[in-house]
Amino acid sequence: MSLLHDIPLSALQFYLTAPYPCSYLADREARSQVATPSFLITAQVYAELVQHGFRRSGTFTYRPRCDNCRECVPVRIAIAGFAANRSQRRSWKQHLGLDVTLHTLEDRAEYFDLYQRYQNQRHRDGGMDNDNPGQYRNFLLQSHVDSMLVEFREAGVLRMVSIIDVLADGLSSVYTFYEPEIAGSSFGIFNVLWQIELCRKLELPYLYLGYWIKQSRKMAYKANFQPLHGLLQGTWRPLNLKPSATDEQR
Repeated sequence: MSLLHDIPLSALQFYLTAPYPCSYLADREARSQVATPSFLITAQVYAELVQHGFRRSGTFTYRPRCDNCRECVPVRIAIAGFAANRSQRRSWKQHLGLDVTLHTLEDRAEYFDLYQRYQNQRHRDGGMDNDNPGQYRNFLLQSHVDSMLVEFREAGVLRMVSIIDVLADGLSSVYTFYEPEIAGSSFGIFNVLWQIELCRKLELPYLYLGYWIKQSRKMAYKANFQPLHGLLQGTWRPLNLKPSATDEQR
């Protein structure tokens, strides 16, 4: 019988990357701590790494470890205490007619087409707007844990795709991309609300949203999902954040 499910974190090795330009804060350098080897990072091991602030990009498991910055705060929504605000209820009602289906990490041309449109309009010059199909597949369609792809369609037309990992204590929202050309839409907010409802159906207590950065407008929307917990000095604790006036995930 395989012993991989019993691998302790002490069996992993961790290394620091060389400095690279920060994607969120201008004129800053970032570094990541990477967990290796990837074949030892099973679903059980990954769930434990998430408790320590790690995330994944494909089979690359990392957490920020910058030399002179500690702005990245791992965050998760505490499902039991969440109640949608008025704006979120409007977003839910607006997109409730979307047809939602769950899939394995499939590779379809229409997914990549939507991904390219999303990157070019929402994150131009962000580093991923020129991704080729191979880079896209390595980023989103490679996984060593329990992952799913969620399709959101409107009258048969693909509107949004979300990649989600299933952990022992919650869901981890890996990445979401959606149709950027529909004025007034709020697909991103609806997607987070949908994942909250999936947590409730699966009786999972948390939805992990990656990192929150106080000075990053791209991250501001996360403050609107309360109660929000942050990993601070090694302990998960409530974050009493002021709701954001902007909504980057729209």
